Amino acid sequence: MKRLHFIIGSLALGAALTGLAPAALAQGKGTIGISMPTKSSARWIDDGNNMVKVLKERGYQTDLQYADDDIPNQLARVENMITKGVKVLVIAAIDGTTLSNALQKAGDKGIKVIAYDRLIRGSKNVDYYATFDNFRVGVLQATSIVDKLGLKQGKGPFNIELFGGSPDDNNAFFFYDGAMSVLKPYIDSGKLVVRSKQMGMDKVGTLRWDGAVAQARMDNLLSAFYGKDKVHAVLSPYDGLSIGILSSLKGVGYCGGGQPCPVVSGQDAEVPSIKSIVRGEQSSTVFKDTRDLAKVAANMVDAVISGKAPEINDTKTYNNGVKVVPSYLLKPVSVDAGNWKQVLVGSGYYKEAQLK
Repeated sequence: MKRLHFIIGSLALGAALTGLAPAALAQGKGTIGISMPTKSSARWIDDGNNMVKVLKERGYQTDLQYADDDIPNQLARVENMITKGVKVLVIAAIDGTTLSNALQKAGDKGIKVIAYDRLIRGSKNVDYYATFDNFRVGVLQATSIVDKLGLKQGKGPFNIELFGGSPDDNNAFFFYDGAMSVLKPYIDSGKLVVRSKQMGMDKVGTLRWDGAVAQARMDNLLSAFYGKDKVHAVLSPYDGLSIGILSSLKGVGYCGGGQPCPVVSGQDAEVPSIKSIVRGEQSSTVFKDTRDLAKVAANMVDAVISGKAPEINDTKTYNNGVKVVPSYLLKPVSVDAGNWKQVLVGSGYYKEAQLK
């Protein structure tokens, strides 16, 4: 009888351990710290959710933290993750120059750091970078303006105003430089005219990618330089700015009453901007599939935890001031009224009902 009890007890214990195996495996693979900048952009919410989903599928615990676009907040949360002993840090930095001391602590503890979409500057402790081809993003934005104005067919001159992203985000300079590589020849030839003469990131940058700041600046540009003249195009590097810019333009009569919207670019394929494109207002956006970016970052996590070198496809572009950070660049896609359904709905990124 005692032996029977022993056998039954052993079987019960074995079954219990078997039931715990997946949880034990996840626990064994460790926790990955994910620091995202803000929830004010739907794009970053998608990034965070996709990272958590992919990493959990691969057996990792995750600690996802948003910093509310507050630099000290992000720093404190990253330091807390280091203290708690995460295995890898995946960071989309608010200001890529402010994390050096924290990342030194991570390096001292052997915690690998993956910069996510935004390059972390000024630190040797950035191991890899997962992002899109950011110069190409700017090229696509500018090309959409060139095509819709018919500049290649010799049309013009047209008036254009330029907006840049946040000066503390390294990507903003790549977006701007990519766009200007396309637009500057037309500006130099007089086919495009920047009536405000405001050019360069020091003059056109928009701190924290704030749509309200962009709207206020567009208000000022319209009142100062466009009394009788019309603005025909606006280079906008991000959908949140594009919506603010369009609000300003609508406030003085554009997009109605026989006065068409200027050509306005964008980025991130956010729902309000896709709806705007469907209505014939915003001209285009650049789609960056965050599902793919999450997979690339997860592949990097898997590799570094296994002691292997992650797959990279760029070893030249991203110098953070201390080192060239090995990177994997994904391809962005231009989206407009002609292909939004195919690209966004066809890929399963959105349901069509979300965009109506």
